[in-house]
Amino acid sequence: MAGTSSGIVAGLTAAAVGVVGFLAYEAYATVPAGLGARPAANGSPGGQATKAPRDRLHPTALPSGSGKGERVVYSVDDDRVWLVGTGNRVLRTFRVHPGTVDPPTGTYWVTSRSHAVTGTDGIPIEHVVRFTTVDGVTIGFSAPATPDAVPAPDAGTKTGGIRETRADGDAMWKFATIGERIMVIR
Repeated sequence: MAGTSSGIVAGLTAAAVGVVGFLAYEAYATVPAGLGARPAANGSPGGQATKAPRDRLHPTALPSGSGKGERVVYSVDDDRVWLVGTGNRVLRTFRVHPGTVDPPTGTYWVTSRSHAVTGTDGIPIEHVVRFTTVDGVTIGFSAPATPDAVPAPDAGTKTGGIRETRADGDAMWKFATIGERIMVIR
């Protein structure tokens, strides 16, 4: 009798391990390309380092060469974000205030989000949308939890928070869910 029960347990264990392995493979196979990928040896995940062309008559227009399809476009040179929906339609654009560390140009994906945390500058922030890490500094969009929040003056602190107004932070939070594409341009 003891041999039969141990055989059953061994069979069930083998079946469980097989199912877990299959599910792990399925999860891996459905992850968007590049999600959580590390930058190449040159520090860039593969984007162009040149400045994307701009419309001189409409400086807030979506820059050409900033990708296609639904995405967030962030210009490190212009400190501006575009939320782009289907059909390459700009749903919203707004100015941002970057931290002291910029992400390299390239394509990223939203890897994590937090409703409310304290930023590296000591300010309570909300609607945090993270998409990369540069030299140990996490880079992401966020909004101060209170409109009058002023960062602590510490020029030596490396910060990766790209700050938005609360209204823009709400829009980003609704738009940029896990896996949403982020295009960083110059």
